[in-house]
Amino acid sequence: MKLSFILNEVPVRVEIEPPELLADVLRDRLGLTGTKKGCGQGECGACTVILDGKAVNSCMVPAARVEGRRVVTIEGLKTAGKPHPIQQAFIDAGAIQCGFCTPGMILSAKALLDEKPHPTREEIRTALAGNLCRCTGYVKIEQAVELAAHALSLIEGGETDEDGR
Repeated sequence: MKLSFILNEVPVRVEIEPPELLADVLRDRLGLTGTKKGCGQGECGACTVILDGKAVNSCMVPAARVEGRRVVTIEGLKTAGKPHPIQQAFIDAGAIQCGFCTPGMILSAKALLDEKPHPTREEIRTALAGNLCRCTGYVKIEQAVELAAHALSLIEGGETDEDGR
C-alpha cells in the first residue's frame, strides 16, 4: 500500500504493509532513527512524535492512519542547522543523560508549548507524564521546558536573551 503524508513539512510517499506501525515506518523505511522504540506498548514515550499538533506514541499508531496527515519527528525540529530552542533548552538545563528518552520528551514539550506557550509546572508534568526517563529525576527536564517557554516567548516577541538567542 502507498502512504502519503507530510513529514517534517515535506510531502512523502512510502510503500508500507497495512499492519505496520508508524514507529517502524519512520525508523525502518524512512531512516528517521530519532524516533526510539522502547516498550512497544505506548507506556514509555520514547517513540513520541507530533501528529497533527498532538503528541502521540508512534508505536501505537497504525501507519495507514497517517494518510494525508502531518507528522513531526525530532529530525524535523532543527532550524537552519541549529538546534530548535526546545532542544537548546534541554542542553542548557542539563536535562539530557543517555538521550534515549530525549526526543520523545522534546516532542511532548513542543506539543505542549505550541498549545500553551506559558504552562505551569503542573501542566508541564501532565504533558510529560507519558514519557519515562530512567537516568535522571524530572526536575531538570521540567526546568528545560520552562526555559524553552521563556526562550520561545523572547523569539516570538522579537527579543533576544543575553546570549543573542
